Amino acid sequence: QVQLVESGGGTVQAGGSLRLSCTASGRTFSSYAMGWFRQAPGKEREFVAAITWRGGDTDYADSVKGRFTISRDAAKITVDLQMDSLKAEDTAVYVCAAGGSIGIRVADRYDYWGQGTQVTVSS
Repeated sequence: QVQLVESGGGTVQAGGSLRLSCTASGRTFSSYAMGWFRQAPGKEREFVAAITWRGGDTDYADSVKGRFTISRDAAKITVDLQMDSLKAEDTAVYVCAAGGSIGIRVADRYDYWGQGTQVTVSS
């Protein structure tokens, strides 16, 4: 299996920025895409952003478009999520995922999941 480890979470005031990183390890990485999902208390897990490894195609949830940027570094097997203009409603546990199927918005397409990192945005 692939192990995914997130880092970069923390507490920030509304309007501030954080950069999350997800690093894969354990075996040769061959996932089609990597993405970020989040889950806040009382809410369902939701898609945030994803990127394909080969083409670098990206997709974002409407709620984060223009504020978040996902990128990947193939040499490091790392995916980053730059989060700007953070809002209180962005508060959640952010979880990195890796998968091998088209449909990068869909959680069921992903095979591997990290433990998550807490992001807290205060007003």
